[in-house]
Amino acid sequence: MDISEAIRGRRAVREFTTQPVSEIILSELVDAAIQAPSAVNQQPWLFTIVSNKELLARISTEAKSHMLRASPTALASHHFLNILNDETFDIFYGAPALIIISAPKGPWAVEDCSLAAENLMLAAHAAGIGTCWIGFAQGWLGTPNGRSAIKLPDGYAPVAPIIAGHPKSAPPAVLRKIPRIDWIL
Repeated sequence: MDISEAIRGRRAVREFTTQPVSEIILSELVDAAIQAPSAVNQQPWLFTIVSNKELLARISTEAKSHMLRASPTALASHHFLNILNDETFDIFYGAPALIIISAPKGPWAVEDCSLAAENLMLAAHAAGIGTCWIGFAQGWLGTPNGRSAIKLPDGYAPVAPIIAGHPKSAPPAVLRKIPRIDWIL
């Protein structure tokens, strides 16, 4: 698969088979992620891979609770309010792996981790693995309990929680808006 095909074909996947993702594939995805550029070439990222089902379930439950307590945005949307209050809703959609990309707190942590995340998601798509960045998990993972659950070292901030698994089906393409381009010549 060439890069253009990977960019245009990658989708947020929210339905997975129960088949685990092998450690070899997960390592290859991390290797793709670390090829990303980083500010001043610091390469600050830390990758935490969670495949323990009990821990994934705990993170899902705690993250939903945290969102309901701490996020006015979640409470503003009836859709979000309904799913966050649904005890059966798994924010990880049954994915067998969660890859959390973290970096030391600093001015470019978000940018560095986001660049690594996009590389990881494109490489996953090329390898037949589905991914989705799970924003619902971010807030709780940054709390003392969340940091402890994933053994995040002091001084690091979790930036990109990405689920990975074998997709049940390929999500359809989503139409893209025509980009606004302001040419200054």
